[in-house]
Amino acid sequence: MKIDVIGDIHGCYDELCSLFEMLGYRYEANMKTYIHPDNRIPIFLGDLTDRGPHSLLVIELVYHMTIKQKVAKYVPGNHCNKLYRYFIGRNVKQQHGLETTVAELKALPKKEQEKIAQKFIHLYEHAPLYLQLPELQVIIAHAGIKESLIGRHDKKAETFVLYGDITGEFDISGRPVRRDWAKHYQGEDWIIYGHTPVLKPRTINHTINIDTGCVFGNALTAFRFPEKQTVSVPSQQPFQENHFRSFTDSE
Repeated sequence: MKIDVIGDIHGCYDELCSLFEMLGYRYEANMKTYIHPDNRIPIFLGDLTDRGPHSLLVIELVYHMTIKQKVAKYVPGNHCNKLYRYFIGRNVKQQHGLETTVAELKALPKKEQEKIAQKFIHLYEHAPLYLQLPELQVIIAHAGIKESLIGRHDKKAETFVLYGDITGEFDISGRPVRRDWAKHYQGEDWIIYGHTPVLKPRTINHTINIDTGCVFGNALTAFRFPEKQTVSVPSQQPFQENHFRSFTDSE
């Protein structure tokens, strides 16, 4: 089994297509799906939508690859969770990127809006909170997972997987303060995650963060396993340096 884990897309559809091509996939138009000649399995790491220009195209592609053709896997991120709650009628604030997806949606006829909503609801409800692949000794979780939570699917595990190791505090720019859980990870399984934008993939203690902030103008990254190789394509979005986190040994 060989996998290509794809970091946070956030509506950057063109970059996703470029990344698939760079990874050696070919687009099968009749299936609306990218296929690899060696049957590699793409795994989407959550946060498919919001902020970027083509969130609905990303939903369509991931739906077809994951649900219809069953050639890919998907785990949700916090933005996916919020969009799901929006689609099922919960009262969620249209901010932090959701407003861009909703604007795209509302530009469509009502019937098309309903089709997209049903596809995403189905995609989300059939996704695992995180993915354990024991044959590869790999765990794929949107914001990561610490050792004590592996195997759990309760509210505490869900909060960690979707939002990271949050403290409940906020920094001066209003973003949640997160502990550097990966620095203390001592497990043997590789944990592949995203959520926190970094300028280049960060590897530490059998963990790798592959959210290289495509929607903020840097790059879209995949991690190939078992090769342990990263592949990136440059972003077509404007660069916004203030959205990236740098890590120090003092954390």
